[in-house]
Amino acid sequence: MSYVKPAEFAKQMVDAGEAKTFLSTRDTLIRAYMAGAILALAAAFAVTITVRTGEPLLGAVLFPVGFCLLYLMGFDLLTGVFTLVPLALLDKRRGVTVKSMLRNWGLVFVGNFLGAITVALFMAIIATYGFSVDPDAVGQQLGEIGHSRTVGYAEHGAAGMLTLFIRGVLCNWMVSTGVVAAMMSTSVPGKVIGMWMPIMLFFYMGFEHSIVNMFLFPSGLMLGGDFSIADYLVWNEIPTVVGNLVGGLTFVGVMLYATHYRTGPSRRLPEGTTEIDVQEEIAEKKADAKERAVVADS
Repeated sequence: MSYVKPAEFAKQMVDAGEAKTFLSTRDTLIRAYMAGAILALAAAFAVTITVRTGEPLLGAVLFPVGFCLLYLMGFDLLTGVFTLVPLALLDKRRGVTVKSMLRNWGLVFVGNFLGAITVALFMAIIATYGFSVDPDAVGQQLGEIGHSRTVGYAEHGAAGMLTLFIRGVLCNWMVSTGVVAAMMSTSVPGKVIGMWMPIMLFFYMGFEHSIVNMFLFPSGLMLGGDFSIADYLVWNEIPTVVGNLVGGLTFVGVMLYATHYRTGPSRRLPEGTTEIDVQEEIAEKKADAKERAVVADS
């Protein structure tokens, strides 16, 4: 599968983050729009499978088809740029600033939202024959998802908010692992297999993905879901975005950067050096430091 070693794909991560900050506004928006739309279609596909078969696992197994397609076509999700772009800033790449990072995040957010809500409108039209009849079974399920994953959290107060946030963290831990997994291979089958596994996991476990939710909740509102826009923003989208940022950057981006790109000094002894030599050198340094301290005190 043409495996790429961690030290090599860690560099690709930083390079990719740098490239995204310099991408034109037009291209950033187009790529984000298409990513949001394709992921929304995949979510609609997974919900349809679950409703028609009664088996959520089957929907989760097939959902990653959308994620794989959008990344193979070079489109961008907010969850991915949350992880990659800060690495270029951390690495002090020339021209990469906090402002350029926030610009990228903002444009990708807008593009993802527009793409997802476009598909949400299309699915609402399909489920109701142009809003002329009551929603079909898939439409009813979309409305129920929106209710259970907003009002359902709100009913538990602070504990519900904490649960929502942690689900957002875990989600982008897995999704960003999928983003990085695409860099672990130079072949299309290798990239797809690498991406498929963590994406399937996050979807089946019910973790919260801010872009998927940009489709699920607006479509649920259009289809008569028993929750409000305020419920969606406060009890899902905003905490999910924050959780996604923390999860992807902390548990994927920074960890891989620290251990594979900015590695710590090796503990291997120089050729011809023994452990006794090292201990003697340490003792000499301690003695020298003690003498300097005595001289400074006097």
